[in-house]
Amino acid sequence: MASDSEPAPASHSDQTFDVLVIGAGIIGLSIARQFLIGSDLSVAVIDKAVPCSGATGAGQGYIWMASKTVGSEGWELALRSQKLWEELAESLKDQGLDPLQLLGWKKTGSLLVGRTPEESDKLKRMVKQQCEAGLRAEYLSASDLHVKEPELMVDKDAGAAFLPDDSQLNARRAAEFLEKGNRHYSSKGRYAEFYNDPVISLLRSGGSGEVEAIKTSRNILHSKKAIVVAAGCWSGSLMSDLLRESEIVLDIPMKPRKGHLLVLENFNSFQLNHGLMEAGYIDHHHTAVPLPSLSTSGLLDDHDGQALSLSMTATMDTMGNIVLGSSRQFAGFCTEVEESIVNRIWEKVGEFFPKLKEKPLSDFSKSREVRVGLRPHVPNGKPVIGPVPGLANVFLATGHEGEGLTMALGTAEMLVDMVLGNPQKADSAPFAVHGRF
Repeated sequence: MASDSEPAPASHSDQTFDVLVIGAGIIGLSIARQFLIGSDLSVAVIDKAVPCSGATGAGQGYIWMASKTVGSEGWELALRSQKLWEELAESLKDQGLDPLQLLGWKKTGSLLVGRTPEESDKLKRMVKQQCEAGLRAEYLSASDLHVKEPELMVDKDAGAAFLPDDSQLNARRAAEFLEKGNRHYSSKGRYAEFYNDPVISLLRSGGSGEVEAIKTSRNILHSKKAIVVAAGCWSGSLMSDLLRESEIVLDIPMKPRKGHLLVLENFNSFQLNHGLMEAGYIDHHHTAVPLPSLSTSGLLDDHDGQALSLSMTATMDTMGNIVLGSSRQFAGFCTEVEESIVNRIWEKVGEFFPKLKEKPLSDFSKSREVRVGLRPHVPNGKPVIGPVPGLANVFLATGHEGEGLTMALGTAEMLVDMVLGNPQKADSAPFAVHGRF
């Protein structure tokens, strides 16, 4: 993401900042931004690679409430975050700028599609709850759904929850926008980046035992206020490494959850008007199908079983590319493309969009991209946001699974308010580290 405004690489030396943010994905960049615009603190962002090299760059890019359960522990944070994304988009418009161009942001609305009478009944109840919670939501019958999405083929028992205020976002553009905004503060001595510079250890003071610095492969970076670990699915193993020689025991049961997305470029013969997701996507316990053997790779982590879950998701991005998904599997840190999974995504999407079956997937070999990302998964699906017990100035912001983009701005606001001692805009108790693991 280099640009003309990119800060010069820092020299190999000791440097001091108020806040150190480890991780340059959408969560880490959002947290850095929130500190910069909401305080006078200086911030450094550190990453073992470059921005968007993890889950952020491989995501589908939607800010959806359709798949959230009213009253759940993540509901308030998701709702707050959606509001902040909308406010950001509106502020760009007020400045005469185009949020579509800068963020890939567009309010397409979302459709959560059910194909059985049972799923349709569940969607009706969800819509009722969402309306009572203040969202604009509507249940669509099969015929109404066909009017909204003519390419979609469902039978008479189908239906959908329609949320017109849900939006899409281009994760890479959004990250670039945040990074560029952060860099405006580098000339004021308040911001620096340390990319391709893995964190090696925490340095604690001999007196208080408080963490006063981190050691990277090339630098020692001191912190006067807070250190935030926002390293996605690497956060758990990173914390284990950093605390190995300390008396603090913190075992975060975080695992990477691999996902595939299929992107068909400039697919002009097919039109989607909204973002679509099948109702089964919101259930974390999809029917498992056996995976092909990957024993030759040696990269599969099979203690959760070699199981794959597939659900239909479909969006059309700002460049006219159709983005299709989605898969979930526990496969360790393997990011290899598995063609058998790509083929299954194609078959699954074809159940909803028969027009796609008119051509074999092989016809798109020169105009397709496959995105593979690792979602940071923790048990019960709740993010981990808050101070590390025993290390008052070290904070975690991770475990968002596939909702990092959706919850990024709300998470940033929540964590920065914690550090600064400000009142919380959303209840942070469900995400606390203490007592969780």
